[in-house]
Amino acid sequence: MTWDWNAVSEFLPRLWDGVLLTLQALVLGSLIAFALGLVWALAQRSSLKAVSWPVTAVTEFIRNTPLLVQLFFLYFVMPEWGITLTALAAGVVGLGLHYSTYTAEVYRAGIDGVPAGQWEACTALSLPRSRTWSAVILPQAIRRVVPALGNYIIAMLKDSPMIAIIGALEMLGQARQFSAETFQPTEPITVIGVVFILIAYPASLLMRALERRLVR
Repeated sequence: MTWDWNAVSEFLPRLWDGVLLTLQALVLGSLIAFALGLVWALAQRSSLKAVSWPVTAVTEFIRNTPLLVQLFFLYFVMPEWGITLTALAAGVVGLGLHYSTYTAEVYRAGIDGVPAGQWEACTALSLPRSRTWSAVILPQAIRRVVPALGNYIIAMLKDSPMIAIIGALEMLGQARQFSAETFQPTEPITVIGVVFILIAYPASLLMRALERRLVR
């Protein structure tokens, strides 16, 4: 077997398209996961069982079903109900929704880790509940969980190739398509493996540095 640099040069334009789509899905999916995860975490702490129980049931269902099944549901089943999403939109929503159930647990742990004295001080100062959460509890909780949230960004990056199954041609999708057309799988698959490392490893180092900074 010989390495074909011509195949690499031919694949690079497609690789760039795949990188852009991957990063787009990653950024948008992360925003959904982080925002919705906080909503899930707060809803699960509600004193109203009509709120906390259904939210808990939904998050458990999503967390315990495969991401691939959820992507297929969003892209192939939702149109039967009158909701049609593009492949990229379905991928973004699927990634964000799936990982929001994990970030919800991260937020929950962060909130539970806020010292009881902070709650007592807010009560003693007669702070409104909204003020207690926005000014005291959430800033401390989120500061504690930022490194863990960052780890889920890397996990989402590694799961992003799944969206190629529904037609969103991220890096792996571009590589598979190129391989099918040229019968040269070695070069494109190897290249995207290297690109994933070049993205994920610096991100993991950044998360470690951020964690050390936050625990000072």
